Amino acid sequence: MPRKKNAPGKPKRRAPERLRRGQTKPKVCVICTQHDGKVDYKDLSLLRRFMSDRAKIRGARVTGNCPQCQRKVAMAIKSAREMALLPYLGK
Repeated sequence: MPRKKNAPGKPKRRAPERLRRGQTKPKVCVICTQHDGKVDYKDLSLLRRFMSDRAKIRGARVTGNCPQCQRKVAMAIKSAREMALLPYLGK
């Protein structure tokens, strides 16, 4: 049985250009833009933004960090864990 075609004269409904599959808005590195590339292990509110609720370090693809800042964030989180400022395990 042939597929149904759209009614003549009626255009297809498509998602807007920016919402099509595989095309998302590029994420911006928060540390480079707002914190001048400086990450401190004592800044817990900043570090918690890059951790999941289970206390795992979120990936750069999720957070939008550039590779250099992602390394700084990971080292700062690990240092804060050593100093017992952040938990190793989540709730």
